Amino acid sequence: MTSSFDPRHVRRAFSRAAASYDAAAALQREVEKRLLESLDYLEDRQPQVVLDVGSGTGHASAAMKKRWPKAQVIALDLAEPMLREAKKQAGWWRPFTRVCADAQALPLLDQSVDVIYSNLCLQWVEDLPAVFAGFRRVLKPGGLLLCSTFGPETLIELRDAFTQADAVPHVSRFAPIAQFGDALMMAGFRDPVLDRDLFTLTYDDMTALMRELQAIGATNARHDRRHTLTGRGRFAAARAAYEPLRREDGKLPSSWEVIYAHAWAPEAGAPIREQGHDVASVPVSAIPIRRRTP
Repeated sequence: MTSSFDPRHVRRAFSRAAASYDAAAALQREVEKRLLESLDYLEDRQPQVVLDVGSGTGHASAAMKKRWPKAQVIALDLAEPMLREAKKQAGWWRPFTRVCADAQALPLLDQSVDVIYSNLCLQWVEDLPAVFAGFRRVLKPGGLLLCSTFGPETLIELRDAFTQADAVPHVSRFAPIAQFGDALMMAGFRDPVLDRDLFTLTYDDMTALMRELQAIGATNARHDRRHTLTGRGRFAAARAAYEPLRREDGKLPSSWEVIYAHAWAPEAGAPIREQGHDVASVPVSAIPIRRRTP
């Protein structure tokens, strides 16, 4: 499958953003908090191995190590500088393992993990069914998957503004909620439930928004992005196209659609859908989707 994302660009962007990430990632921390609340689905179960995929600077890994002191918590990220920052969250009192690896090629044994947690990482992955198949491979039967991703309404104002200024896309493409749910089912996960939040953040101007995106590493990672400088003229045109959206409080709005999912690994021996043969027991339309407001 040909990817529309440039994985080397993703790695470089998040490596550069490691030092500035925490100061700019207010939304990411809020989503992290909401996703961590879903760990309550485990009730009294005490996991032995917990995997944080796309761990970034390690706040969620540290929280899960605090929740389960006896568990082995593994923080896995594509960008090594992020893992160096994550070391600051560990400390001697709640150490967790840090692994530099790709979410699409997990270096773990089959059925070795009790919980996979992945906060706002999967929007940078092209082949969701393959990634979920990898998640299922390493999860123990009955293991829990908790994940979040950005949906297609994310940065829609910025995308539309640049569309009026440039024929080349400036915002990465994000999978819709139905595609996300379908990928879970293709991998054979059972009892998936999807939630959706739509956040609206505000900025003084488009430049402030662009600077924040750079600070958190969320830059345009499409292969068909412009590989030369956009130019002052195109930026000015995009700013002018964004300006009519300015609110009464003087701020520019920016939409961020967040999709959450939790699902359970099936019992040992259950098949994965391959070559178009569907082994899922319910249609995508039957997956519960709960729309919430921030």
